[in-house]
Amino acid sequence: MKDAIKNILKGAVIGVANIIPGVSGGTMAVSMGIYDKLIHCVTHIISEFKKSLKFLIPVGIGMVLALVGLSFVIEAAFEHFPAQTNLLFIGLILGGLPAIFKKVKGNTIRLSHIIPAVLFFVLVVGLAALGSGEGNDADLSFHVLNVIKFFGVGVIASATMVVPGVSGSMILMLMGYYQPIIETISTFVRALTAFDVPVLLQCCGVLVPMGIGIVAGIVVIAKLIEIVFEKWPLLAYWAIIGLIVASPVAIILMSEFGTITVMSVLTSVVTFALGFAGAKLLGEE
Repeated sequence: MKDAIKNILKGAVIGVANIIPGVSGGTMAVSMGIYDKLIHCVTHIISEFKKSLKFLIPVGIGMVLALVGLSFVIEAAFEHFPAQTNLLFIGLILGGLPAIFKKVKGNTIRLSHIIPAVLFFVLVVGLAALGSGEGNDADLSFHVLNVIKFFGVGVIASATMVVPGVSGSMILMLMGYYQPIIETISTFVRALTAFDVPVLLQCCGVLVPMGIGIVAGIVVIAKLIEIVFEKWPLLAYWAIIGLIVASPVAIILMSEFGTITVMSVLTSVVTFALGFAGAKLLGEE
């Protein structure tokens, strides 16, 4: 039960991260110390069905609870305490670095290790710089072509959820789907509480094909990542280091920090420390 509760909390952190531009759900999975296990359980869900579900269900519950419930809290936190909230997530991200450095400790640092770290650092920062504007809102009307589009958007979003350092929300923003999808989720929750069936069906026309795309994408991308970790583990970990170090830069580029005062700086230092300590605590096995 203790492990299940801990995994629900880890899933909640990952779920919240997936709705914040600049923050990567994959990075938070690394910081929570469950990335390798998450990839393994997804790719071996058939051969190790019971064991995989025992791990994936609590994590999935945490993600869903965060996406549905905490999204409203996080939205208010960013509106009223932007600096403190951003520093909390930067702390959560950087709190995972010590665990990653342990993976490469004792190995000679080569140029072939530095190159993927630099390349992926540039990739994340570049995407963040491009993603400063939302662009045009996407068409969410229900017809066959859009259903295919929603499925494709789900596949792309899932890839960014699985790959550390790349923010799914940031990619959705670049594609013009971020705000419409967030609004659809909020509308779905309100319609569910009001038992508004027509609105529920309308939202499902967007969320169901996108959800199927997310599941399909996660399975395929997770398998590819597992192969990379099996064949080139050091290169993969150095790439993740580049992605993690780049994530705070991406947050700074994409976020508003509000009016900077002495109090906001002091409280931001506290939230950063809490985030860093929380990531280390949750990352301990």
